[in-house]
Amino acid sequence: MIWPKMTAIHAILISSVNTTSAGANLTFLGRREPAIYGTTTSAELDAMLQRHAAERGYSLEIFYSNIEGEAINRIYRAVDEGFDGLVMNPAGFSYAGFALKDCLKGAALPYVEVHISSIAKRQIHCVLSEVAEGLIAGFGMHSYILGLEAMLEILRTRRQPAQP
Repeated sequence: MIWPKMTAIHAILISSVNTTSAGANLTFLGRREPAIYGTTTSAELDAMLQRHAAERGYSLEIFYSNIEGEAINRIYRAVDEGFDGLVMNPAGFSYAGFALKDCLKGAALPYVEVHISSIAKRQIHCVLSEVAEGLIAGFGMHSYILGLEAMLEILRTRRQPAQP
């Protein structure tokens, strides 16, 4: 599930691994502020992420929404459907996504937050960051690949049998 952008969510849900989600405005990738977000379109990003999933043997669902309530509903459904994790760019929900933050706490899916640009350099504080396992920002579209790799490592580590 992927929820990106400043007003859209880009989330990636990983099944047998995780999900990607994109936040508000992410459906306009490649067209919206290319100096900050680059020229890669959402379709190109999706293809890149699906290739990554195919190469590493996990399934990936990508979800975009400009509406916080839709994102919340999708995350809860992902829990019921047995998804293993969430990689998400909260984009525009970074500023005031308190309902989304409560959802992430309640859903209890491992969550890796990604941002295309360096939110620290842009002096942006994301209200969702405190419920994330970790945050990756500033690597352009590669932030998503790094987020997926981080999620794979989180899930691998949690599935290892306890050492006697």
